[in-house]
Amino acid sequence: MARSGVMKTGWISLITAAMITVTGCGSTGDQAVATATADGPAQATATTAPSQAPSQKKTRIVTDGFGEVEIPANPKRISALYREDYLVALGVTPIVQYYNPMWGKQDYLKLEVPLFDVTGSIEALLVSEPDLIIGAGEVDAEKYEIYSKVAPTFRLPDDVLADSRKTLTLIADLLGLSDKAEQVLADYEARIGDMKAKLNAAIGDEKLVVLRMNVVDKSVNIFGIHNTFVGQILYEDLGLKAPGFAEAMTEGNIVLSKEVIPELDADHIILLPSNGTWEEESNAKALEEMKADPLWKTVPAFKNGHVYPVERSYWQTGAITANGLKMDDLLRLLVS
Repeated sequence: MARSGVMKTGWISLITAAMITVTGCGSTGDQAVATATADGPAQATATTAPSQAPSQKKTRIVTDGFGEVEIPANPKRISALYREDYLVALGVTPIVQYYNPMWGKQDYLKLEVPLFDVTGSIEALLVSEPDLIIGAGEVDAEKYEIYSKVAPTFRLPDDVLADSRKTLTLIADLLGLSDKAEQVLADYEARIGDMKAKLNAAIGDEKLVVLRMNVVDKSVNIFGIHNTFVGQILYEDLGLKAPGFAEAMTEGNIVLSKEVIPELDADHIILLPSNGTWEEESNAKALEEMKADPLWKTVPAFKNGHVYPVERSYWQTGAITANGLKMDDLLRLLVS
C-alpha cells in the first residue's frame, strides 16, 4: 500500500501550535531560519500561504527509493533540501532552503526564502506547510518516516542521484514539468557542446583536477573522476583530462597525503575552501601558505600559476544550475 503522508492527530496539533507563533509579514528580502527545540514546536518570522485542503487535492502513486508513495498530482509548496538547484532550473521557487550552521547554504541560488536548519528538528518544516518533500541520500529510513509525517515524501533513488540529467528529469516529472525539463536539458547539452570545443582548443590534453582545502587543519582533499560534484560535468561531459592519481581513484574524494603531492601531474587546479570565501583572512592566509610550500611548488599547476581559487558552493554540487556556473568559471579561467 502506498504511503499517503497524511498526518496523525498529534502532528496536526503540532502544526496548529507552530502556526500560532508565526507573526507579521516578512519582506521578500528577509530570510528566516526555521528552528525547533525539544520543548516546543518550530518558530519562524515569515508567514506562509495556507495550503489547499486535502479533499481538494488530486494525488498519484509513484515509486521512490523506499517503495510506493502517494503524492499530490500538482504539488505547489515544495521542499527539496540541498536539491533546490533543480527547482530553480525548472523555474520553481522552493518554500525553504537547506541551511547548515557549519557550512551555510548554497548562496549561488540567490533564493529569498526561509532557511531550514538541517541540524535542528525536522518539525521546523511544519511552519512552511509543504505539500511535497523531496529527499536524497541523507534521508535514511528513520528520517524518511519522520518527514513523511510532515508531508508526502519522495526519496530520490540512489541510481538517479549520480546523474544530474536523470535527477532533473525525475524531479520535473514529480512536479508535472517534463516539458520544461526537456527545454532545460536541450539548452544544457548545447552549452556543453560549445564549452567542450572551446576547452579542447584552449588546453587540449592538459590535466585538470579539483582540490578542496580544509580550512581547519589545512589538509587537502582531491576529487576523483567518480566524484558526484565534478566527475560527470568535467571528465565525462566536457572531456577534460584528469591527473593519473585522480583517474585511478575509486573514491569520490580523499585527503591527499603529502607524499603524493610531488607526483600530482596537474596542469590546472581548481581550488575551493571547505568553508567561507577566499576573501576571508584565514582562508587567504592558508592559500598563500600553500603556494609557498616547497612540496606544492613541484606541481606543474603551481609552477606555472595555473591554480584557480573559486567559490565553493556551486563546485560542491553536481546539479544543473551549479554546472552552468562551473562552465562560466572554466570559460573565464581557461579560455578567455
